[in-house]
Amino acid sequence: MNVVAAIPAYNEEVNIKHLIKRTKLYVDKIILVDDGSSDATAYIAKNMGAQVIRHGDNLGKSAALATAFEEAKKLNPSVLVTIYANGFHNPDDIPAILNPVLSEDADVVNGAYVTSSGIGFGTASEYAKATDKNKFFMSSGFRAYSSKTLDVFKFTKGDDAIEVELIDDAVKSGFKVREVPIKIIDPVKRELLASKRIGVVVPAYNEEKLIKATVDGIPQYVDRIYVIDDASIDNTAKVIETLNDPRLFVITHEINKGVGAAIVNGYKQSLKEEMDVVAVMAGDNQMNPAQLPKLLMPIIEGRADYTKGNRLFSEEYRGGMSGLRLFGNSILTFITKIGSGYWNIMDPQNGYTAISREALAEIGLDEIYTYYGYCNHILVRLNAFGFRTLDVVMPARYGKEKSTIKYGPYIGKVSFMLFKKFLWRLKMKYMILNFHPLVLFYILSMLLLPVGVLLGMAILIAWLMQWSVSSNLPILDAFILVSGTQFLLFAMLFDMQESDKDMRGENRLYGDY
Repeated sequence: MNVVAAIPAYNEEVNIKHLIKRTKLYVDKIILVDDGSSDATAYIAKNMGAQVIRHGDNLGKSAALATAFEEAKKLNPSVLVTIYANGFHNPDDIPAILNPVLSEDADVVNGAYVTSSGIGFGTASEYAKATDKNKFFMSSGFRAYSSKTLDVFKFTKGDDAIEVELIDDAVKSGFKVREVPIKIIDPVKRELLASKRIGVVVPAYNEEKLIKATVDGIPQYVDRIYVIDDASIDNTAKVIETLNDPRLFVITHEINKGVGAAIVNGYKQSLKEEMDVVAVMAGDNQMNPAQLPKLLMPIIEGRADYTKGNRLFSEEYRGGMSGLRLFGNSILTFITKIGSGYWNIMDPQNGYTAISREALAEIGLDEIYTYYGYCNHILVRLNAFGFRTLDVVMPARYGKEKSTIKYGPYIGKVSFMLFKKFLWRLKMKYMILNFHPLVLFYILSMLLLPVGVLLGMAILIAWLMQWSVSSNLPILDAFILVSGTQFLLFAMLFDMQESDKDMRGENRLYGDY
């Protein structure tokens, strides 16, 4: 038995990994027709083991399905399953779609969305009598086709009518058509999103080419868009003036204050306007709006106070990230783990974030670092005040924007800032707001380890110079180094435990991983 799944897809990086991961459990081969996507859909699918066929242009769903059928026939499948990548189809419904074909009770099975009036029909004759076939079938596109039906389909209709045309062709050819009920999924969870006031902060500096695409792409469920022009010297301001969106609130800096300051000013305005959740989407169109619900929902559902993107967790999601960028990000991830106390976070430089109004009001916005390390500093302050932080796995996305960050100075600058803020966090969290002996362990390790290293260097130099050295000094140095290392490890262990308490058992990762 050879079961093949065909997935037409256009810009579906949000759902494609989960869809392929679950579909693999029920089929032998997956064909994905990427209909000219501009995101990471094809890259993720290929790395997940799917056979990927790419259309150069967005030809539409009908053309993608026609290509999928032609490629599937080359594999001689017993059954072809079609499932869409928009997040509305549940791959775990595949057995229900498959079984009638495998048992030869039907030649084509349509997954019909369950409604209050039930589902469509059970026989071809009933379908033939229906006057509104499109409404009758609900056009789900989630189907199973027996191998003997694959040559009868013409694919002459457009995207809106293709599902009905395929059923028409099957019925006219005398094949047995059946329906099984499936429940439609709302991946965006619109009702919950509509229950909260949502704001998006868009910092922009010299983004004349991309700021319009960024703002135009922000979903309609967002209530307010705060665009901060950070004293751009190109035509960014003029482009912003042409934007005709009633949700827009523009803040203009007369002098360049840095991306951190731009975001903070957007945050402050969102507090004045009582937004419940506020996201950050850079003005370079690097952050996929389709990913926004994954950042918002954990906060709306009360499972986190702050969410951030994580491009590093999954190999399938690191496509397009240069080796230098990955290396620099990995170093800053390790440093930020120590500095912030969030030991399970990754990709701290990811600026695609969302935060609750409660967290915004407590972390002290006026203290936030204004250089690019603002995102690292926010994590430090969130941890000090006991807020829950969640990583949301998502693909890296790079396009026309060009990074101006020089990694050497950047890592050095941010590392020095994190060390100072790390000391502040220890004082605030474990001495002022509460007390924990891990502070003493950290202090002792910071005293003993440098002393041990310096003493070891002195002993080595004395040995090389053939000076007389007491045999007790190496033993003393080893004792100091071992003691300092133990104090450091115990301090880290206790810090991890305290951070876990703040999360109250919540998973640190959200999304497809």
